Parts: sequence; C-alpha cells; structure tokens
Amino acid sequence: MGGILHIVEDRPTPPSVYNWRVYVLALIASCGSNMIGYTSAFIGTTIDLDSFMEEFGTINDSSAKQDLISENIVSLFIAGAFFGALLTYALSHWIGRKWCLTISSAVFILGAGLQCGATSKTGLGILYAGRVLSGLGTGVASNIVPIYLAELAPPAIRGRLVGLYELGWQIGGMLGFWINYGVEQHIPASHKQWLIPFAIQLIPSGMLMLGSLWIRESPRWLFLHDKRAQAMNNLCWIRQLTPSDIYITEEVAAIDAAHEAMKATVGLGFWQPFKALRARPLLCYRLFLGCMLFFWQNGSGINAINYYSPTIFKSLGVQTDTVDIMSGIFGVVKAVMTIIWLLFLVDQFGRRKLLLVGAITGSICMWVIGVYVYIVEPTKHDITSLNGSGIAAIFFFYLWTAVYTPTWNGTPWVINSEFFDPNFRSLAQACTTASNWLFNFLVSRFTEQMFATMGYGVYMFFASLSFLAFFFAFFLIPETSGIPLEKVDRLFQCKPVWRANQQLKAILAEEEEQFRFEIKDQAVHQEHQEDSEGTRV
Repeated sequence: MGGILHIVEDRPTPPSVYNWRVYVLALIASCGSNMIGYTSAFIGTTIDLDSFMEEFGTINDSSAKQDLISENIVSLFIAGAFFGALLTYALSHWIGRKWCLTISSAVFILGAGLQCGATSKTGLGILYAGRVLSGLGTGVASNIVPIYLAELAPPAIRGRLVGLYELGWQIGGMLGFWINYGVEQHIPASHKQWLIPFAIQLIPSGMLMLGSLWIRESPRWLFLHDKRAQAMNNLCWIRQLTPSDIYITEEVAAIDAAHEAMKATVGLGFWQPFKALRARPLLCYRLFLGCMLFFWQNGSGINAINYYSPTIFKSLGVQTDTVDIMSGIFGVVKAVMTIIWLLFLVDQFGRRKLLLVGAITGSICMWVIGVYVYIVEPTKHDITSLNGSGIAAIFFFYLWTAVYTPTWNGTPWVINSEFFDPNFRSLAQACTTASNWLFNFLVSRFTEQMFATMGYGVYMFFASLSFLAFFFAFFLIPETSGIPLEKVDRLFQCKPVWRANQQLKAILAEEEEQFRFEIKDQAVHQEHQEDSEGTRV
C-alpha cells in the first residue's frame, strides 16, 4: 500500500502498535515546535511595524541603527536558545524528557510575558530580557522534543513522528507570517497592533505546558535509569500490547542489550558520555556529522529568510506594500511541503536521498536568483512592478522553498534524533542542537550587513554552500530509516556509506529470525517440560 498509509517495517509488527496514543503524545510534544516556529517567524515583520518603532522611539533613527536593534532582538533570542540547548543534557538526564518539556514551556511563558510587558516607559531592556528567556525555553524544547519523539516511536514510523516536530515548526511559522499581515491590514497603528503578535506566543507554550503534565515519560529513559516497572507499564501503554507479547519482548531485549553494551564499553551515568568522546573517536565523528548537518542547513539561507523576509523580498524588487503577503505565501509553501514530506517522503523516500536532491536543486535555484539580482540590480532602481525576469526570480525563490522544505529543513532533525545510542543521545542532541542555534545566530546576526555589502553575492554564497552540501551528504551520511535506535551504532560499521542501510537491514533480518526461533524453541521446550511433569503427577 502506498501514500499516507504506506509503512516500511523493520520486522513483523502488530497493527495496534500504530495506535492513537503514540500520535497524541507526539502531537502534544510538537506544541513545543509550534512555539518555536511562531516566535521565529513573527518577530521579523512585527519589529518592522511603524507602531513598534514609534513605541520604542526608533522610527526616526538611521537605518543602520534600526538594523542593529532588529538584530539584537533576534540574536538575543537565538543566544538564549544556544545555552538552553546545552543545559538540556543535564536536565534531561536527571529529571527526564517529560519534565524538561514542562520546564521549557514555563520558562518560555515567563519570557513571553516580559515581552508583552515592554512599553515606551520600560524601554527595550525588558523586551531583551524576555527574548533571552523565551530563547532558553526554545533551546530546551528544540533539543528534547525530537529525542522524546524518536524514543517513543516504532522504527517504521519514526521519521513520520519526528517529522511532526518540523510540521509544528512550519505551522507556527506560517501563522506568524499571516498574523502579522492581519494586524497590519486590519488594526490601526497602535500599541495593540504590535502587542497582539507578541501575546500569541503564550498560546502554543501554554498548550505544551498543560499537555506535558499528561504525557507519559519515555520508556527508554526509564529503562536507562533502572525504573523497569514504570518503563514496562509506559511501553505497553504506548504500544497497546501486553508485557508477554513477542513484540514487547523483542523491544525490551534490544533496549537491554544496548544498555549492557554501554555498561561494558562506556558505562551508564552523567559523566560517562563525556568520557566516551575521549575513548571512542567514532562517537566524535558522528557528533561532527550531526553538527555539520546543521551547518549546511543554515548555510542554505533559510534562517536569513525566516528572520528577515522583508529584506529578502525587497532585494528581489518586491514593493513594500506587498512584502508581507509574499512572506505569508512563503510560510504557506513551507507548511504545505512539510505535510507532503511528513506523509509521503521522510519514511518512504529516505533521509539520505532527500538531502541529495535538496542540495543540488536548492543550489541551482539560488544561482538563478543571484544572477537575476546581479543583472537587474532591483535595489538600485525604482521598480514599480516586476517584469518577466523579476517574476521568474520570485518563481525560483518559491521553487527553492518548495524543494528545501521537504529536504534540508526537517531531515537533519530526524537524522540527529537517530544517530546516537541511548546513553549518548541526550549529550549528543544537546551539542548538535546548540550547534544549530550557533550557526543560526551567526546567520541572523550578520544577514542585514551581508545584504548591505555583498548584494547579489549573498545568494551565490548560499548557492555554493548548498552545492558543497551535496558531496557532504553523499560521501558521509548513511541512510537511517527503518533501523532500530539500539542498532544505529552498527550502521557506521557498514561500508560503503551509500549501501550501509541495506547491508545492516539484511543482517538484522537474519538475527531477528534467529531470535524468534529461539523464543519459540524455548516456549516449546517449556511446554514439553510442563507436560512431562503433569504426566508424572
């Protein structure tokens, strides 16, 4: 069966495993990405409103000073996210995935409240403080949500469930763009006009906080911390199976085997992953790959567009009065393509192929846009309407959006949630997520200056990085789809990289068959033994 219902299973799986509970847990956790997507998208156009600049007395400042304030508002949020991501390792290790979600939403709500309380009397200081706090909450959520989703998901739909994180991000982003358009068009320039977009941040964060009080803790985290009774209870509840079911037996055996292997090689505990980095160079290599995925992702230019979409569209010759609606369409395209990626591509097409297609196609689109800006120089001419070449440039911009979104936008998050064994996953995810926010910070901090000094060169810079990303993905990134989390270590032992997934699946199929044979043989032996004892009685 193809399309939405098509599932590629790694082993025989009871239908009840794909039940409503696992999807509801994933949707609740994905409220964390709703708040990230919204707060990342709304800010660029909100702080560009005249009502906002009048409130804080910057409307008559030079464009350079206005750009500096905008960059401060954006970059302080990202700096907070960077440190929040690093902090998550300690939090998730000691208090678990569930309570990390609660804490992240609480800190975010506090930050959003401070932003809403900023006025001309308080100045920008309280707004800056609120941005840092909401960034801290965002950093924790951006780290822990993919881990939680990966740990509760059956392998066959892991990409789909982790993909809900990206879908939530894009839906939040789309709402951020259109809410800004709505308040600008329908609410007079006033304190209320810019306050509404800031206040809406409280909705997804509030939903996450309430939902996090209901969701179940990750069974894998519970097994890792020797809370076996609660772990079995949660796992059986999520899978809708009994403890004696062969599927549960296999899953628990795989988790236990992975933990025993970690005890024998690295050890279980807070400091052991740090020691593992020194003792196991292969882990450092995988951590490097995970961080570099986010380097190439940010190198595509997506976050420059997310935060400064008005600047991007103006550089293409779009008039000021249509910039907001063009930004809104940008958000819609991303949301639609994320749904397509989630339902039809990430598990069926695979992670690796998506990266390869997205890198080459995205590079071509950026080259075309760069050549257009170089030849036409729209910012140096008083263009009242787009001509044929301008329309073509806009077409390639949206084509780039349509290609990039289902390839490099969410796929690195899925891969990084799968790359590492359970005891190392929290630390690795903290490092890779922090690297994402670091690269994000660099892009957002210098985007305005790059466009001011490089012009068309910015697009060619992004195009070149996308081109290089193709070779990075082809030679270094193995396909992770369909591989149980506890077996990913072995994926990196298979060579060459582009055949590793098929090789490991063949090996695992043989081992699975042997495991089931041994379980059945033990059951038959026990039954014969019971019959013999009954006969003697």
